[in-house]
Amino acid sequence: MRRNPIIRGILVLAMALAGAVAVPAAPALALAPPDISLTDIRTHLQQFQTIASSNGGNRRSTTAGYTASVNYVFNALTAAGYSVVKQNCTSGCTSGAGPNIIADWPGGDANQVLMLGAHLDGVSAGPGINDNASGSSMLLELALTLAEQNPTMVKHVRFGWWTDEEQGLNGSEFYVNSLSSADRAKITGYLNFDMIASTNGGYFINRITSSLGQTIKAYYDANFPGLNPEENVEGAGRSDDASFNAAGIQTSGIAAGASANKTSAQVTKWGGTTGDYDPCYHASCDTFPSNINDTVLNRAADAAAYAVWTLAVGTPAGNDFSMAAGPASGSTTAGGSVTSTIGTTVTNGSAQSVALSASGLPSGATASFSPSTITSGGSSTLTIATSASTPVGTYTVTVTGTGSAATRTTTFSLTVAGPPGCSATNPTDVTIIDQGTVESSIAITGCTGNAGSASTVEVHIVHTYVGDLIVSLVAPDGTLYTLRNKTGGSADNIDQTFTVNLSSEVANGTWKLRVQDAGPSDVGYVNSWTLNLGGTLPPGCGGANATDVTIVDLGTVNSPITVSGCSGNASATSTAEVHIVHTYKGDLVVTLVAPDGSTYVLHNRSGGSADNIDQTYTVNLSTEVRNGTWNLRVQDAASNDVGYINSWTLTL
Repeated sequence: MRRNPIIRGILVLAMALAGAVAVPAAPALALAPPDISLTDIRTHLQQFQTIASSNGGNRRSTTAGYTASVNYVFNALTAAGYSVVKQNCTSGCTSGAGPNIIADWPGGDANQVLMLGAHLDGVSAGPGINDNASGSSMLLELALTLAEQNPTMVKHVRFGWWTDEEQGLNGSEFYVNSLSSADRAKITGYLNFDMIASTNGGYFINRITSSLGQTIKAYYDANFPGLNPEENVEGAGRSDDASFNAAGIQTSGIAAGASANKTSAQVTKWGGTTGDYDPCYHASCDTFPSNINDTVLNRAADAAAYAVWTLAVGTPAGNDFSMAAGPASGSTTAGGSVTSTIGTTVTNGSAQSVALSASGLPSGATASFSPSTITSGGSSTLTIATSASTPVGTYTVTVTGTGSAATRTTTFSLTVAGPPGCSATNPTDVTIIDQGTVESSIAITGCTGNAGSASTVEVHIVHTYVGDLIVSLVAPDGTLYTLRNKTGGSADNIDQTFTVNLSSEVANGTWKLRVQDAGPSDVGYVNSWTLNLGGTLPPGCGGANATDVTIVDLGTVNSPITVSGCSGNASATSTAEVHIVHTYKGDLVVTLVAPDGSTYVLHNRSGGSADNIDQTYTVNLSTEVRNGTWNLRVQDAASNDVGYINSWTLTL
């Protein structure tokens, strides 16, 4: 919850107490709502605490802690089958703020959307566990439970995790402003969950007299007689429901209180003391598990489930159908095609005519259906054809069935790989968010066995301060290979080829270039990158050293490679591939030092003011025994400019 400059909401409370607002009856339940697991919610809370502890102690919207929180939620939702989008806040947010997460569960009437949200960010003072990992964790577990149970949906359900709430409700405001008037009109209600586990907490409902508020209140009244939830006066206008309310969307939600004091009357009915609802509000002590009230949290979670199952789950009236894709995913190389069977099932009433369409296709790709119109209960073959120019990557394609009485959707995950073989390029620009993390994918197919011991990653990044960047290669099994780690200072751009020993990795699969902007102010984008998994060193007859070694101004440094198990002498055509980042390579003397101390000068103060050395040198080493420790020695022989050895590879 953001700070409150002016206490608002007194009028709303007065109207409720005076009975001035009509209270519509809560709709009847079609299906019994599930019990939301407190144990699983606590697992999410522990994860957010761990994320904060590993990233400077907080999860503020502009930090690595927030980025890690986004990835945790995004990955869980994607695995559960949600259509998930990271929505970058391109206006109105704090510079460097990470994205919103918007997740749609397939099914339900797309023209009637029930939306639920919680802010994912915290303040810089602490981990932000009650404020607001409590709301975010509960919302995540509710979403996962909905996916697991997969009930028939009457309304479409959408979840949002908001960025930059603590700086002024900026993420939710950006989302609402990004909607067209037609899309806003489809949202029949928004429920907000902010600080729902305060240790001295109460039971508060936002806009309790609205039909949404009465639905939540009905749960508390039925299950906890005498609890008597109250209007959330303290939180009026202070959380993300205000963004929706300002746009004319009906809102409600649950809170347990922030820095206001619990009254003696509230202590009588709810317990606790007359102190702050949350004594650790916006403080370093907002940690897990000490600042979580399990009882208040558990009741809020089940009340939220009651609201979803009451308002959006049930047996639809009239004629209805469901859709599914089988298989639900497929892969092709650019220029190829994939197929899937789109099946439909009548779920209520009689069959109807259904027209099929697809959206979310990458550029250069087309979708066709055979037949394009079916009768519900029937099926059609979806064919997605790509072109040679279709960018590599994985895309979520939404298939929509527009019936005469209902409209339903399903999704198909399309992976576009490069040409069959052991190398591919992704030329699609990816914007690097200030203090955020982005990824660019390459899918490798048709490359047998493991990758090579001298695989290469050619990287082209446009950025105005490369010292901000951590650049990593992520293997298909999740193993991380760091290519650069905040080196290069104020220099612009990265145009470099990295040699990496990937011999322990299976070649085929989706590889990712991950770029983290770990410093403020400067921004840029991944321009392109190329992965070549075919490079191999002769067994035992060479090696690579990818550890950065800082070149001290007017100093000399060494980077070693130890060779063993390679008999005899080296070759007359041995090679040393050298990658050095330096802003004036004419300062440098680069020498290969053999195990016996013999020196072979590779570069001697040539190149003038040009930047960097990215070169492969052929050297006659036939008089040198292969086994032993070889060194790349770099001397900076002039003042002012500095740099570092990025990597080097020796083939004997």
